[in-house]
Amino acid sequence: MSEILYIKIDQNIEVDHIDVRLGDVAKLECTNASIKNRLKTMKLLKIQAEKSNRYIFSVLKVVELIHEIYPELEIQNLGEADFIIDYESSAYARNRWGMVKVVLLCVTIFIGSAFSIMTFNNDVGVTQVFSQIYELMMGQPSDGFTVLEATYSIGIAVGIIVFYNHFGGKRITKDPTPMEVQMRQYENDVNTTMIDGCNRKETNIDVD
Repeated sequence: MSEILYIKIDQNIEVDHIDVRLGDVAKLECTNASIKNRLKTMKLLKIQAEKSNRYIFSVLKVVELIHEIYPELEIQNLGEADFIIDYESSAYARNRWGMVKVVLLCVTIFIGSAFSIMTFNNDVGVTQVFSQIYELMMGQPSDGFTVLEATYSIGIAVGIIVFYNHFGGKRITKDPTPMEVQMRQYENDVNTTMIDGCNRKETNIDVD
């Protein structure tokens, strides 16, 4: 009875070293520990880029490389048929310019969100509605700074915190935030588009 190797590879794997081995991108399981340990150190790819680059890899190429070492080994793929090796050097990843871009993006999003809230309030006439309600209930004109404005402002802040499921660096619940869900969907769409594009151009790393 031949040995069976179970292999699982995610759609996108990030690495920060030029010599990429099978253990860096795949999870392996085999009853024969020596086979598993040997294949973990099997060289899969040598990165030629200096800073960053992406490589589209076919799992069939992985199977071909494994069979060069263990021709009789049966392989069961439990992961992706095609995957992306995303290389980014450690020096490039620590680039301070990247942090500056993140800060600028956060500031832009904050200002844009604040502007959207203010224009929304003006479009629907929130100030006028609050003034009329206050005068109707209290019998005197509103000065613009009443309990209605205060609770409304607090409500907006609480709503944003609950919606995004974050306060500072702490998560309120274990559920993923809407931003994380959208980013995951975007990442999956990008990965699928890149893989499909390389398959059409036949520029991915595949068997001959």
